[in-house]
Amino acid sequence: MLVNYFKIAIAVLKRRKFFTFISIFVISFTITILMVLAAFVDKVVSENYPDRNRSRLLYITTFEESGPGSMNSGALSFYYLERYVKSLKRPAKIFISSRHENTNTYVNNKKITVSYKYTDATYWEVLDHDFVEGKPFTAQQLANGERVAVISEDLKKEYFGNMPSVVGQYIEADDVRYRVSGVIRTVPSTNYLFSGDLFLPYTLSKIDLRSNKDYRGNFMGVLEAASSADVPAMKAEYEQMAARLPMSNKMYTNIYTHADNYLNAYLRTGNEKKSGMQIAFMTISIFVLLIMLLPAMNLVNINVTRIMERSSEIGVRKAFGASSKVLAGQFIIENLILTLLSGVISVVLSLIALQVINNAPLLNNLHLSLNFNVLLVTLLACLVFGLLSGVYPAWRMSRMHVVDALKAS
Repeated sequence: MLVNYFKIAIAVLKRRKFFTFISIFVISFTITILMVLAAFVDKVVSENYPDRNRSRLLYITTFEESGPGSMNSGALSFYYLERYVKSLKRPAKIFISSRHENTNTYVNNKKITVSYKYTDATYWEVLDHDFVEGKPFTAQQLANGERVAVISEDLKKEYFGNMPSVVGQYIEADDVRYRVSGVIRTVPSTNYLFSGDLFLPYTLSKIDLRSNKDYRGNFMGVLEAASSADVPAMKAEYEQMAARLPMSNKMYTNIYTHADNYLNAYLRTGNEKKSGMQIAFMTISIFVLLIMLLPAMNLVNINVTRIMERSSEIGVRKAFGASSKVLAGQFIIENLILTLLSGVISVVLSLIALQVINNAPLLNNLHLSLNFNVLLVTLLACLVFGLLSGVYPAWRMSRMHVVDALKAS
């Protein structure tokens, strides 16, 4: 039966080639947009370089104090992370790093914008960076205050050009020269928690990090458990520690800070009343709804027109005993076949679109691709699109009386 439906669908599509072209174009264009969006979301969610062992990690990124009519939130201070977080017993390892900041450097009168951050030596033990050459700075070098740095592969190319090896060479930023100890494969900017060009020991900071006794600053921390089974206990210990913290000011009555999994940390807004997860979900849902709803409404009108053109066929089949349910099911299947054909075309269009996006200077090291998850989203989009644009016309078809159908022909 499905083979017959497929043959009928192809025959119907050939009748009015213009309507068929419009339908396929609209569906393919819409699904292409959804595929590109799905590829981007998949990249953000599943990108696991350099934190490849996420199942054992908890991320501490924000700290909020609030009270009646007042609220103060932001990243964490070095003091808070060193004084309180590093006192935890459950984590096997804890590292501290600053959020990235930008500065400028010049090579041959060419300005280069450098994203830099301060880290400790444990940063390189917890995260699994791919070192193109050299190695990270050590705890001893950090304690000695040596002016050493790890740089990204992109910064190496921009600053040193085609030099085969730059370990031991010097790079200048903010009028300070740093000796390069290693070069890492660049972290994609979509993983903003760990992206950067220049990584420096925190002891080289121009600010006395321990002088700020506030809870808030410009740092984040990551806890690593000995195994994924220890993560719940590690999270509970952090929450217990946070619950015992004294308020920094009498105007505050509540403290909110969390040891999150990667996705929650990535989306956390720093405001306890505004869930980043909910905002992201609602934004994507509304965007997808608008993208799919408007084309679906246009296709409904086209499909209704197609039904009126097939009134004689409907009347004859009803006269020979075809039920409304069978006719409606046939039309929905025909519409799904149309959307699936459009989905195949959208895969080709998406490959072209992703190639253009990957080559465009939109985000550093942004490389989107089609994988099983994205293709699954495409299949679901085709099914939803086919049902959205096919159910109402099919219902109209099923309601058509035999006499009216024959008269309309």
